[in-house]
Amino acid sequence: MPELPETETIARDLDRTVSGAVVAAIMVKHSDVLRGVTPARLRARVVGATLGRTWRRAKHIVIDLSTTDHLVVQPRFTGALLIDTGDLPDGERQYSTVAFELTDGRTLHYRDIRRLGTVTLMTASAFAKYADSLGPEPLEPSFTPAALRAILARSRQPVKKALMDQRLIAGIGNIYATESLWRAGIDPSRPAARVSQEASERLHREIVDVLRRSIRARGTSFRDYRDARGMRGSFAAELLAYGRAGEACGRCGRRLVGTAAIDGRMTVFCSHCQR
Repeated sequence: MPELPETETIARDLDRTVSGAVVAAIMVKHSDVLRGVTPARLRARVVGATLGRTWRRAKHIVIDLSTTDHLVVQPRFTGALLIDTGDLPDGERQYSTVAFELTDGRTLHYRDIRRLGTVTLMTASAFAKYADSLGPEPLEPSFTPAALRAILARSRQPVKKALMDQRLIAGIGNIYATESLWRAGIDPSRPAARVSQEASERLHREIVDVLRRSIRARGTSFRDYRDARGMRGSFAAELLAYGRAGEACGRCGRRLVGTAAIDGRMTVFCSHCQR
């Protein structure tokens, strides 16, 4: 967390609101979130640059700079990029790790409560190499049912682990893998290569649908996720499996099971409906 819908929401917000802004100064409160760059080098390379397009790749938020470098932010569990026009709550500013002060008076904070996320400055070539190591985007037209079937056929992992493997498919994490598999009626522990063509087509449909629905709801907030305006996403109210261990299955009424045995993360599924 955040996964594809959450980082997509943040990226869209930032693209609308800070594109064209110029960085006036950078305050680094906690340098342990920086990767591949020191505070001094970050300031030298980014102060004076214009923020270009903000977009998403996998679970990363990418800000193009006029210098051709890219600021790449991976929020992980408690990170967020927040726009501060002077009214950001003090509780949010308290956890600001890196603050980009803009010439128009606003500040873009990378807030991270547990400091598990990262802020990286990459050259265009370094970012291209990194992006090429990631799997296809599940909302791109090239991610067809046949493409998903081919990905699963090559994997010996449980299907849930395959969905979360960023080298195979980009952007899906525990929430949306769990949810998509329940909606498709597929046992998350089933070997990926043994998912039938029919089941794979159902899974493709549910992956795309659940991701699009979550983006429309501006993501899923349980505790720490906030969009760029500091607001919570509302998709948690639509979750039918994730976070509902012990509750009744929405299809058959039997109790949903929660286990960490598949991939070390909490997986919720119906042992009756998911085969």
